[in-house]
Amino acid sequence: MAVISGDGVFSHACLGASDLAASTAFYDAALAPLGVKNLGPFGENVVLYGKDKPAFLVLRPGNGEAPSGNGVTVGFAAATTDQVDAFHAAGLAAGGVDEGAAGPRGHLPGAYAAYLRDPAGNKVCAYAFTDGN
Repeated sequence: MAVISGDGVFSHACLGASDLAASTAFYDAALAPLGVKNLGPFGENVVLYGKDKPAFLVLRPGNGEAPSGNGVTVGFAAATTDQVDAFHAAGLAAGGVDEGAAGPRGHLPGAYAAYLRDPAGNKVCAYAFTDGN
């Protein structure tokens, strides 16, 4: 059994994938600019991602049903606005759908973000804070 351990508040986050290969290609591309790597498979239905240890999992739902994440967004930390831009561009090139172009967000001081839908329809984003927050 693998030990899943992330940093901060959560131990890990999972998103479902109806086509694991398409979702893996998307996340390999979109997360690379953020320094998040594909750490390999965990069995036949899960792919692990992280910087140093698994913290984000992309998986086929265990009950065999289509994934559903309506109302859920997973946000990834970016160190710079350039990383946010690269996340968005790479995600689009790898089959993602635009849900909010990279740019400043007025709801938080210094917030700069980009939003995408992955191949399964999950909503993900990358955020950087330009004022040091």
